[in-house]
Amino acid sequence: MFSKFFIERPVFASVVAIIISLTGIIGLYSLPVEQYPSLTPPVVKVSANYSGADAQTVAQTVAIPLEDAINGVENMIYMESTSSSSGDMSLSVYFDIGTDPDQATVDVNNRISAVTAKLPEDVKKTGVSVRKTGSSILEVATLYSPDGSMDSLEVYNYAALNILDDLARVPGVGNAVAIGSRNYSMRIWLNPDLLNKYQVTTTDVIAAINEQNAQYATGKIGQEPVAEKSPYVYSVIMHGRLKSTKEFENIIIRANSDGSFLRVKDVAEVSLGSREYTFKGRLNGNDATPILIFLQTGANAVNTAKLVKAKFEELSKNFPEGLAYKVPYDTTIFIKASIEEVVKTFFEALILVVIVMYLFLKNFRSTIIPMIAVPVSILGTFAGLYVLGFSINLLTLFALVLAIGIVVDDAIIVVENIDRIMHEDPNISIKDAAIKAMDEVAAPVVSIVLVLCAVFIPVSFISGFVGEIQRQFAITLAISVIISGFVALTLTPSLCAIFLKRNEGQPFYLVKRFNDIFDWSTKVFGAGVAYILKRTIRFVIIYCIFLVGLYGLFKLVPHSLVPPEDQGNFLTVVNLPAASSLNRTTQAMDGMSEEIRKNENVTDIVGLIGYDLFTGSLKENSGAMFVNLKDWGDRDVSSFDMVHSYNQNYFLNPNFQTFFVNPPPIQGLSLTGGFEMYAQNRGGKSYDEIQADVNKLVEAANKRPELSNVRTTLDTNFPQLKLEIDRDKVKLYGLNLADVFSTLNATIGTYYVNDFSMLGKNYRVNISAIGDFRNTQNALKNIYVRSKDGSMIALDSVLTLHRGVGPDDVKRFNMFPSALVQGDPAPGYTSGQAIDAIAQVAKETLSEDYSIAWSGSAYQEVTSSGAGQIAFILGLLFVFLILAAQYERWLMPLAVITAVPFAVFGSLLFVYFRGLENDIYFQTGLLLLIGLSAKNAILIVEFAMEEHLKKGKSIFEASVSAAKLRFRPIVMTSLAFICGILPLYFAYGAGSASRHAIGTGIIGGMIAASTIAIFFVPLFFYILESFNKWLDEKRGKTHA
Repeated sequence: MFSKFFIERPVFASVVAIIISLTGIIGLYSLPVEQYPSLTPPVVKVSANYSGADAQTVAQTVAIPLEDAINGVENMIYMESTSSSSGDMSLSVYFDIGTDPDQATVDVNNRISAVTAKLPEDVKKTGVSVRKTGSSILEVATLYSPDGSMDSLEVYNYAALNILDDLARVPGVGNAVAIGSRNYSMRIWLNPDLLNKYQVTTTDVIAAINEQNAQYATGKIGQEPVAEKSPYVYSVIMHGRLKSTKEFENIIIRANSDGSFLRVKDVAEVSLGSREYTFKGRLNGNDATPILIFLQTGANAVNTAKLVKAKFEELSKNFPEGLAYKVPYDTTIFIKASIEEVVKTFFEALILVVIVMYLFLKNFRSTIIPMIAVPVSILGTFAGLYVLGFSINLLTLFALVLAIGIVVDDAIIVVENIDRIMHEDPNISIKDAAIKAMDEVAAPVVSIVLVLCAVFIPVSFISGFVGEIQRQFAITLAISVIISGFVALTLTPSLCAIFLKRNEGQPFYLVKRFNDIFDWSTKVFGAGVAYILKRTIRFVIIYCIFLVGLYGLFKLVPHSLVPPEDQGNFLTVVNLPAASSLNRTTQAMDGMSEEIRKNENVTDIVGLIGYDLFTGSLKENSGAMFVNLKDWGDRDVSSFDMVHSYNQNYFLNPNFQTFFVNPPPIQGLSLTGGFEMYAQNRGGKSYDEIQADVNKLVEAANKRPELSNVRTTLDTNFPQLKLEIDRDKVKLYGLNLADVFSTLNATIGTYYVNDFSMLGKNYRVNISAIGDFRNTQNALKNIYVRSKDGSMIALDSVLTLHRGVGPDDVKRFNMFPSALVQGDPAPGYTSGQAIDAIAQVAKETLSEDYSIAWSGSAYQEVTSSGAGQIAFILGLLFVFLILAAQYERWLMPLAVITAVPFAVFGSLLFVYFRGLENDIYFQTGLLLLIGLSAKNAILIVEFAMEEHLKKGKSIFEASVSAAKLRFRPIVMTSLAFICGILPLYFAYGAGSASRHAIGTGIIGGMIAASTIAIFFVPLFFYILESFNKWLDEKRGKTHA
């Protein structure tokens, strides 16, 4: 016998347990710590710039060719592109969870290489960037000058030169971006009046700069072969690229006949300025340079944030005087706080389990022995996690909290059975009692371990978002269960044989009184089972009615992905009327920031003025703020309440539109909480028509009670000046069409000429007209182009401007022009209800040439629906097969499985009345309940079969006897488990929503499984065993 070997060799059993614990301790200190495992799809971002082009031109000439090439790349799930009127194009390609991001980047890059030749020359000139990145913002750091000694341009470029590259090399950082594109640029500010005076065009200036600001290869003196051998070889070096503003001012445009020169400084102002002037950063109302630090897909967030802060601390030692940094927005604060709360919950659960065990076992020795199984099993689990490449995250920690009540179960069964045998047979030795007890309970212990593993292990084969969450949870529990089963068969009986005593004195009065009441309860329970067995048909009908009610209860509980969490911060998105200036946006956002900072719960606000957070592009009428809050224990109001209050206060603001949103519960799935849906037009409609259709959708959606803050990012009403060119006149006047367009770009736009070198970097040389000539639509009168005969022709002779409207940026999703629709569930509704509602509204309001597509967390929720049911069915199926193999009967496992619906019923009931949802945590809890409810049933069925087959009792007597005999261990293990879950049920603070989600359903299920199901398991054993006996008799067999 397996257990007998260890009972007779207690030192051997102890050594094995110590080895398991030591390897676990090593694994514990080697495991990374993070909020979740890699649950976000890898992202490859493609970026390009077509300077001077409007949004739709960028989409047509840049985005579409790239999308055509990338579409269908291996493991791609979807792609979305944004083309803006700043000329920027950003294309994000999302891949299946688990895809290697490096390989995905190579695959995308290879596809792009094949179509680069089709892109406009200006795009090829600046290049197409392809890089892997994460969509999860890890931190927002700020660089600022406390004493104002450094202006924003100097601060930005100090970050670009000395900080960003170092941050990008930190392990785990996907990208580090200083917002604003304020890199140094040599700005050539042309004066059209002076150009006209000297009969010079922008083309002349561009040509002169290209000629005189260039690096040319020269050669070497004395290099072989030469006729006369030279003892030395000299490299010839020349000054090619210009470096200073003075050198650019002195570029010669034209040599005059009198020997004088026309230089750039004669027709333009030259300054070292900024590449862009359309952004302002703020930290608590003061100038700052925000740096967004993105987490690499699959990286350890906590460790990466720690390394980033260490890098900032290292770099700050070399900061010039008057420069400082601060990290006011850090998502890992919530992660660390959540993990600390779960660890605290772990110890609270441990204490409650000890109390329950003492109540039932009545002495300290019997209580301590099963508790030894906890550290051995938990520590051993860490070793298993390390071998499998898992991490310490909320999912594995939840599993370990739940494991406390599970891993003591097997040990409790062993100790309780040994204690019972010792009291029933006063003459038996403790060692013999241990051996006899293991003969009786070894099979049930193995069955319980196999059943629990049968529930958990098949889940590991489910792919995708839900599969990854349940895999982490289930495998952690399976490892702990396997180790606890091994400990119960080895260490626990050997310790009992040594340390248990027959009489340890009288327990405390309350403990004795509790057990007296429990003995009475056992008799009542036995009588109740006998009553039910005598009324078989009636209670089978009740069971069937119960199953119908269970289906109805399932329909009542709303579904969602994961519960939203108060993460200690929220986001604010601001949009002013179309074409509002940066100055107007600055005034609005500074006022908002000042008002929000008056709230005592707010600690820091980072402002991005002129930046559209959703499109990732610079837009002067948009902005965003990251609002950081005090720690959870230092405030009485949640982030949800604050967001709801601010949304109500600012909803009717006539000057601008603003939305306050919570971050997504799982960083990286979306930029904000709520849903993201694309309305794709497949019928060739213009963006104006798409806007009209989507506006109807948004209007209808905001009337639905399930939805709030429904909006679209598409706005085709930006004031624009439409340019019409008279091509006949262009040819009539002898003009070159390319010169016309390049002249426009170099005056009312920004023309990128070439580069200059400074501070070890290359920067752009940009040409624009001075501000006074770009401030009115009459500017074309003062801009001239040279014709073939040398005459100067004003642009307004061939061009006409008309006022109009159009989009400032356009989106495409999976190769179709689309409008992004965002929104949030209304208070009291779930994300699943919101998704169903917006999908229904889209079906009712959009025409047949539209389709809808999901992105972010909504995509995961929609695509993963049904995965939880598959996991549940797989769990039931494997439990059935394992028990069928063990009992060598096909019908008897049904007696065990009939307990499962009661657990599901209790779980749903508790979740429904607490106002929670059918989310991934709930579904994961159901998996656990399959195993736990089956475990209780196994204890009854195993003993009933033994009483009937081995002791010769009738099926009726065996059913009642087994129920009474196992009532105590069932209630004891169930109550210990329930008490271990109570800290999850009553959790508060960081991450409490997820702890409520998993704890509530499991407690409800276990209460039902240990109070209602235990009456029905003997009933179905009685029915099935009677049926089996009838079959055997019919076949002419003698039933044992």
